[in-house]
Amino acid sequence: MDMAWLGIDIAKRKYEVALLRPDGKWRSKSIANTPAGHGELLAWLRRQHEGPVHACLEATGTYGAAVAESLHDAGHRVSVINPAAIEAFGRSRLSRTKTDPTDARLIAQFCRTQEPPPWAPLPREVRELQALVRRLDALEGMRQQERNRLAADPGSAAVCASIQHLIDTLDEEMTALKGQIVDHFDAHPTLRQQRDLLTSIPGIGAATAAILIAEFGPMARFAHARQCAAFVGVVPRERRSGTSLRGKPVLSKLGSAAVRKALYYPALTALRCNPIVTALRDRLRLRGKHPMAIVGAAMRKLVHLAYGVLKTAQPFDPNFLQTT
Repeated sequence: MDMAWLGIDIAKRKYEVALLRPDGKWRSKSIANTPAGHGELLAWLRRQHEGPVHACLEATGTYGAAVAESLHDAGHRVSVINPAAIEAFGRSRLSRTKTDPTDARLIAQFCRTQEPPPWAPLPREVRELQALVRRLDALEGMRQQERNRLAADPGSAAVCASIQHLIDTLDEEMTALKGQIVDHFDAHPTLRQQRDLLTSIPGIGAATAAILIAEFGPMARFAHARQCAAFVGVVPRERRSGTSLRGKPVLSKLGSAAVRKALYYPALTALRCNPIVTALRDRLRLRGKHPMAIVGAAMRKLVHLAYGVLKTAQPFDPNFLQTT
């Protein structure tokens, strides 16, 4: 059966879809980003094309999750793509117009020509953990903002009291969320085993382990440790061209910012107490590497170690010969 390609441009309240049929004809529609709208999309697709389609949308946080899951559950092939890839594809085609309908067509064309890999939703227990750890991170950000306001001395006792009250409320909510995360691990033995494996790595504590499990998802989706590091965005990016451009390698940062943020302080700890990471630190110092480059390498090594213990289901062994 001939394939059709569906481009989806996601927004908070609605999304634009553009269907490129096998006969080269386009069909477009604007749909509400609601459960009823997702059902409407599936019915519309059945009228427009017989059989499954290859749907593609950008990774834009929670706004596109429900429609992606709806399409996947209905038997369609779904790809969730880094927006930077779509933007680069648009530049390569010299696209001059940017509207929601044209963006949907561009995404459909990307899907047809680039054949991106299929996406599958995370298991429900991982999605629930992800929601909990992301909410905790959001509350931590809000608390730090209020602490900064309090430290800046707003000049009013009433305002100071209001800020402190909000900080106390956020502390209570964060304590409750941390308890819910612990309860979630207790209710799911597989997740608890993964947490225990990760915390066997010197430098990684329970809070960091929860973030890694929530953001990584099943390790089977990564073919090797380098692919996992690329997902996080801690692989080096070279900047060389001809004889004039000789930039220093830097972290690509084309990946999960949440995991990179979570790994920064664990990497500093691992540089002091993890024998594999400290050996790496010493080698890089002898080569004259910048301290921040060493921290980046430590973050990457922690990702490799995390991948190793989860993939093998064996706890950290400092004497194991690292080949990653």
